[in-house]
Amino acid sequence: MNVNSRLRPSAALLAAIGLFVAAAGCGESGSGKSNAANGASALSGEIVIDGSSTVYPMTEGVANSFEQRYPNVKVRVGKSGTGGGFKTFTSGETDISDASRPITADEFELCKANNVAFIELPIAYDGLSIVVNPQNDWARQLTIEQLQRIYLEEHAAKSWNEVDDAWPDVPIAVYSPGTDSGTFDYFKEIVAPKDQASGKEPAIRGDMSTSEEDNDLVRGVAGNRGAIGYFGASYYFNNREQLRAVPIVDPGTGQAVAPTPETIESGEYAPFSRPLFIYVNAGGLKRPELKRFVDFYLDQAPEVARHVDYVALPEAIYEAARQHYTERFTGTHFLTPDGQKRSGPLAEVYTRENLVTIDD
Repeated sequence: MNVNSRLRPSAALLAAIGLFVAAAGCGESGSGKSNAANGASALSGEIVIDGSSTVYPMTEGVANSFEQRYPNVKVRVGKSGTGGGFKTFTSGETDISDASRPITADEFELCKANNVAFIELPIAYDGLSIVVNPQNDWARQLTIEQLQRIYLEEHAAKSWNEVDDAWPDVPIAVYSPGTDSGTFDYFKEIVAPKDQASGKEPAIRGDMSTSEEDNDLVRGVAGNRGAIGYFGASYYFNNREQLRAVPIVDPGTGQAVAPTPETIESGEYAPFSRPLFIYVNAGGLKRPELKRFVDFYLDQAPEVARHVDYVALPEAIYEAARQHYTERFTGTHFLTPDGQKRSGPLAEVYTRENLVTIDD
């Protein structure tokens, strides 16, 4: 099979777009249909989005569907990585920032300095997937400690038998998203946590093949028997014929679990299940095209998440996001007032009581 033939969930996106466009016309006839068409053609402008390559398939799907419904609105979607997206968002250059992790304390301070108030909206769950070449028939599961032997500079295993002496002496080719990626940040948080006593963070090995484009990582792992890499579940689900996801041993339960929609939604795929976000510049919501786009995104998020192989959030969380958006609750739920990272299940963290604004 041609390696390129299944890269990117474009077929799923097209299916989602078709459903959205068809749904947009449902229930409209006669003068109602004409009025809707007139309203759509009257809406115009440009919306600028950048950020996570993991969130990109969702936002691209929503943007394509929105442009078909509102042809005079141009939605530009980039994927410079979560960190790259926040660099432009915190300076007010973009309308929406796609993010595969919550905003950091430093990024939040930049929003404060530049008076960029934002609304934090969770849109789906993802399971960061650790993948190997299908010819790898020895690593049937991996522990966090084994991932550390592969990815940390301290160990930087050169062959698979340095990870487990029962495995063959096959050279390891290590692939990773770039350092501007929220996926890299999340992986590093799990595999290279900061030492609480010293405050030091273990270094990630410097000889990895990195890319902000997840398709490059897919090609790399698919083309090398000894390769290992990681990225969002969507890229794995859409390339299963040329990749194998390795079950990860949950440190809490000792059970090895593979990423599936069911294990991601339940949290059983731990510790690599995570929520995905869009961050909306609240000041830009005075523009009708941006307001309409965010309304549309929240309406479509559960369905488009499924179509691009992510996991829809529980309806209660979507309802909370709609409330935050409707009432313009600006700020983040994932930092404490003194800038410390707040963690825990999304349903417990994403509450009005935990909201910290740029005015606090």
